[in-house]
Amino acid sequence: MRAAWCEEHDLSRVVVRDDLPVPVPGEGQVLVRVFAAALNFPDVLMVQGLYQVKVEPPFIPGTEFAGEVVSSPLGWASTGTRVMGVVGTGGFGEYVLARLDELRPLPDGLDYEHGAAFQVTYTTAYHALVTIGAAEAGQSVAVTGAAGGVGLATVDVAHRLGLRVIAAASSPERLALCREYGADETVDYSHQPLKERLKQIVPDGVDIVIDPVGDAVAEPALRTLRWGGRFVTVGYAGGAIPRIPLNLVLLKGAIVRGFEMRGLAAHAPEAIRRCDEILGRLVEEGLRPHLGARFPLDDVSEALRHVADRKALGKVVVQLG
Repeated sequence: MRAAWCEEHDLSRVVVRDDLPVPVPGEGQVLVRVFAAALNFPDVLMVQGLYQVKVEPPFIPGTEFAGEVVSSPLGWASTGTRVMGVVGTGGFGEYVLARLDELRPLPDGLDYEHGAAFQVTYTTAYHALVTIGAAEAGQSVAVTGAAGGVGLATVDVAHRLGLRVIAAASSPERLALCREYGADETVDYSHQPLKERLKQIVPDGVDIVIDPVGDAVAEPALRTLRWGGRFVTVGYAGGAIPRIPLNLVLLKGAIVRGFEMRGLAAHAPEAIRRCDEILGRLVEEGLRPHLGARFPLDDVSEALRHVADRKALGKVVVQLG
């Protein structure tokens, strides 16, 4: 089969091979024919050897995909069933193995490209907002990195759930996209001081901050919370893990929480089921991930660099079908 191949921890050393064997499913595994895969920032970190779960090369990168079942444990799904999934590695190949708990039915209304781009960012957005952030309709939420994959999904979900959405991003182009997905107010933090602008928009302080950026953006965003507000950290796309002065948390009575899918799945399975239910309803109502760029498998190295250079608007998809 054809697949991307990471020979060593270096973005420039990802090649495409056409001589790799089709994986053979073991007990409890499903073999899926992949038609599209989405590229997330952790994929870049994994190829660079910088991700929190380090994978030693050589390996097939890619964690998020959509396709059709080729073979599965008896009674689980018939050949040709449309699925989307998230695995540790292997998504950028024509075939991938997945455990049953790593797969979901592909919702009606989503094609393979939108299905590949849906699960990671939209489940992150929902859980960060609702499961962790306790968001309710009518509350205000500020989203950093709001035009990226997780950020734009958060803007979209928050708008659909009736929150007042303030999108913070680094260019007019990115903020225009956020407004298309429901942002009520925007902040260009490449030209405007984030803290001062947010306080102009919500003088009493925002209810929730969803932060997938970290770095120098996190602290000024936290400073704009109202007393008792919630700050949810979901990643560090800015490159550095921030060091938040705890006296800010003390003085604001703030709640600082983190979201990470594996921990949530292990400790709150009922929240996973509720998320699937709500997102399924939103898809029926027209929710679709924004596909900012598509790359054929042969250009997977370019796709990785596109995300690494922070050029992505919404999601980036690798086409395998």
